[in-house]
Amino acid sequence: MVKEVKVSHILVGSQEKANELLNKINTGYNFEKIAQEESKCPSRKKGGDLGWFGRGRMVRGFENASFNLKKGELGIVKTQFGYHIIKKVDEK
Repeated sequence: MVKEVKVSHILVGSQEKANELLNKINTGYNFEKIAQEESKCPSRKKGGDLGWFGRGRMVRGFENASFNLKKGELGIVKTQFGYHIIKKVDEK
């Protein structure tokens, strides 16, 4: 069972912007560079890196998406903060 995940994310204000950026990433654009340029989260300074976290540390929707993604997979989830493009970097 996965106890912790390491994720990066890009926080934006709309579903359309999240879809646009995800399409760019899927066609070869660098995730970390886009995070630095587009994310509204302070983690943008680290290319969106949120580090390792276990259950109960993030808002439920973000946490569930982070744990449900496969390593290396990307996904979009909406929370009260906006739309997150999540990249699951690792799990343990």
